[in-house]
Amino acid sequence: MLQSKEGQKVPSVVFHVRQNSQWVDISTDDIFSGKTVIVFSLPGAFTPTCSSSHVPRFNQLARTFKAHGVDEIVCISVNDTFVMNEWKVDQAAENIRFIPDGNGEFTEGMGMLVDKNHLGFGKRSWRYSMLVKNGVIEKMFIEPEVEGDPFEVSDADTMLEYIAPGVEKPLDVSIMTRKGCPFCARAKAMLEDEGIEYEELELNRDYTDRSLRAIARAGTVPQVFINGQRIGGSTDLEAWLNARDAAK
Repeated sequence: MLQSKEGQKVPSVVFHVRQNSQWVDISTDDIFSGKTVIVFSLPGAFTPTCSSSHVPRFNQLARTFKAHGVDEIVCISVNDTFVMNEWKVDQAAENIRFIPDGNGEFTEGMGMLVDKNHLGFGKRSWRYSMLVKNGVIEKMFIEPEVEGDPFEVSDADTMLEYIAPGVEKPLDVSIMTRKGCPFCARAKAMLEDEGIEYEELELNRDYTDRSLRAIARAGTVPQVFINGQRIGGSTDLEAWLNARDAAK
């Protein structure tokens, strides 16, 4: 049975990392000493749940975590440094530090090394997250020991609720644009002025005219979506922002 290590120090390990074509040794002291760090660990780079949910949400909430005293977010997996480096690029996860536990030493010291031979993975990490302060584990969220790859408690939102209960989370904003569109530029500027992060989808790069009609039921850009709701173009966005500010 997997055991929580709350109140204990993290294992003392040296990670062998490739940076700028050079080998660099990074110790757990380098990562944790004098800092408040969130760690989340998972079965493997490029795997479905890890790539579609676990990493992106921690990356998205990084600014909120930082505002509540977290110095760094670290993703640890039993993979080599080349794989972890490429995965970070693929995920565009600039707010997360990816650490390769290639030999599984840290994961074994955490008591989280499990057998994934049936998948051809060998030894891998069980999925968990933890809050570490100055090298001491304050809180752990360990996924239940059931068949498969459960993802219920080690997510970013659960950690945020522990650190800052009831805090307002950042909006999920996507904007469909076209290169050279002045109305698109205006919409993006309004979002930036409000400090709202957004994902930009560009015509003929990320979507087509058919997608625009199918998703937004419109033939013009920009089309702004906030928390699953279609807001509309730049004028509609301005009205939405004014109403939001008035309600505060």
